[in-house]
Amino acid sequence: MGIADVRCEVLVAGAYFADLIFRDLPRAPAAGRETFAGGFEMLPGGAFNPAVALHRLGNDVVWATDFGEDEFSRYVLAGARAAGLDESGFRYHQGPLRSVTVALSDAGDRAMVSFQDPMTPRPLHELVRVYRPKVLVLPELRHGPGVAETLRVVRDSGTSIFMDCQDVPVTLETATVREVLSHVDVFAPNLDEARRLTGAATADDAATLLGELVDTVLIKRGEQGALALRAEGRFAVPAVPVRVVDTTGSGDCFNAGFVHGILADWDLPRCLAAAVACGSAAATSPGSGGAPDAEQLSAWLAKVGPISSS
Repeated sequence: MGIADVRCEVLVAGAYFADLIFRDLPRAPAAGRETFAGGFEMLPGGAFNPAVALHRLGNDVVWATDFGEDEFSRYVLAGARAAGLDESGFRYHQGPLRSVTVALSDAGDRAMVSFQDPMTPRPLHELVRVYRPKVLVLPELRHGPGVAETLRVVRDSGTSIFMDCQDVPVTLETATVREVLSHVDVFAPNLDEARRLTGAATADDAATLLGELVDTVLIKRGEQGALALRAEGRFAVPAVPVRVVDTTGSGDCFNAGFVHGILADWDLPRCLAAAVACGSAAATSPGSGGAPDAEQLSAWLAKVGPISSS
């Protein structure tokens, strides 16, 4: 795929969610007890987050998603339009197509409960054929029959594949998972996801196991920052100290920062620094509201601590 064939820089393929965020919880919710949150927001979420974060950074983004006629679809669609996202990847369906998450967020982390009406997404190979992106962003680990072959076709077309994990309940021993990951360019689980997926006790061990399958492994470690593993080395970046308001969109904005670096042809340490900067910035506001634009990213990058390598 030559540069003249590219129609967009990034294609984000994933479902919308309407996020109901209960934050500043005084204690963890428990069965039989009522807990009052210190703050509440309803915000567009799901794949909206990496799409809008990349758009704010100045990248040419198409978000491929589906909307119904329900109140949640209408709400997120209005948010996407207000943010100025390209609407060419949107499909519209008669009847409800509800995707909603309740996020219970405190300064350390969040728990989530989600619901989705069933829907068959548009095939990835079809989307890539239409939009011919430089990078395909998949917000969750896809697996199952046919997925690996689809990703192989996508990759052979010249598109790089960035995949998050999103707490999908699988391990490396689950059928097709290893094969799927072997066709992914960048895989970015958080620490808990990486441990569950690999069975490893530490981030370093999990990265090593995943690095046997994936070209570039990123592991998000929350307050500990993040690490990256590629053939040329292993790098770690500390988190930027911030007053955490909500971590719901931080991982998505982390992903956007890294993809932005790929598109800018930055080296791995600088891409990782951009990812940590964007993830840290996002934690200062609910959802992806704190995602920086390109000018703000420069200021956040100046706050990122020293990058260590091994």
